[in-house]
Amino acid sequence: MGQLLTISTAIDALNRRVGRAVAWLTAAMVAIGAYNAIARYLERDVGIQLSSNGLLELQWYLFSVVFLLGAPYALRRGAHVRVDVIYGGHSRRAKAWIDFSGALLFLIPFCAFAVYLCWGFVTDSWAKREMSPDPGGLPRWILKPAVPIAFALLALQGISETIKRGAILWGPDPDSIELEEPLD
Repeated sequence: MGQLLTISTAIDALNRRVGRAVAWLTAAMVAIGAYNAIARYLERDVGIQLSSNGLLELQWYLFSVVFLLGAPYALRRGAHVRVDVIYGGHSRRAKAWIDFSGALLFLIPFCAFAVYLCWGFVTDSWAKREMSPDPGGLPRWILKPAVPIAFALLALQGISETIKRGAILWGPDPDSIELEEPLD
């Protein structure tokens, strides 16, 4: 169990670093969104073109990356959506069973399927060097690998959470396993 927990700790550290980077992307996304909103009003009043399709798309791309790459961090922190009506009233051991079986039966297979399914979509985009059809738009081929990367990171975090739940269920000291870390 000790080696598996070491793997779990490494996965958690990876997704913590990705989560911190995503936090900075969130700040950039908000700044670009604020600029776009202000620029629209100034353009209307002053008549000078201040924004562009590229800036609007950059805001959307950043939102997509934040959402996709933030999901593994949210799972690690226990900040994802759960059906608390079922989950909330149970003991720690019962919750561990629910999380363990849910990750093994649903989360990890779904993530593997998503990576498999989108791989052709990503490679096709890269081969074509896909661009936005909008005037002044950004390249799309740069953004599309975020989808399989995000699902791979989510699957890894699912594996980490499964290891931790397994340690609660079958480990020698289940009370020593912390499921959620304090905010970074």
